[in-house]
Amino acid sequence: MAEKSQTDPDDFVDPLSDFEPAEYSSELHRALAEDTVAAMQSSPFVQVTSETSIDDALQALEESNVSSVLVVEGEKLVGIFTERDVLEKVADRLLQLSDKPVRDVMTLNPSVVYETDPVGTAVAAIAVAGHRHVPVLTLDGRVMGIVSPKRVLHFLEEKMDASAQGRNG
Repeated sequence: MAEKSQTDPDDFVDPLSDFEPAEYSSELHRALAEDTVAAMQSSPFVQVTSETSIDDALQALEESNVSSVLVVEGEKLVGIFTERDVLEKVADRLLQLSDKPVRDVMTLNPSVVYETDPVGTAVAAIAVAGHRHVPVLTLDGRVMGIVSPKRVLHFLEEKMDASAQGRNG
């Protein structure tokens, strides 16, 4: 029978005992690192099911004046249908495809961010990875919304304004 190793509580050293919180040069830098995606506007957003016809999905894009719709089953994201999908997969075959389900032409497994991710993660998904619209999910995978360059810019402008007011106030 193996002996259990006993740890003396007096020997415990807290690994965070010398932790120094990050210092940021501006409110904007702090917000990018510490504010979560949940702090950004991610709704309203448009969603359809994978069985929605391509024609109906196109109509949803047009009527809502958006460039992407989330494809959702239940509360789970299964894809995204974007203007790029329309141009690359549908435009030259619209008459043949209009009654087909959007699942046939949607983008599967789109890049996502989670509500608890830092705002910088959403910025990277848009600016670095080149996705114009990034779905936002809750930790349990439910669709919460979508972030776009316009929504990111609005968030960043608010932080820059707050930072400027802090310096001038």
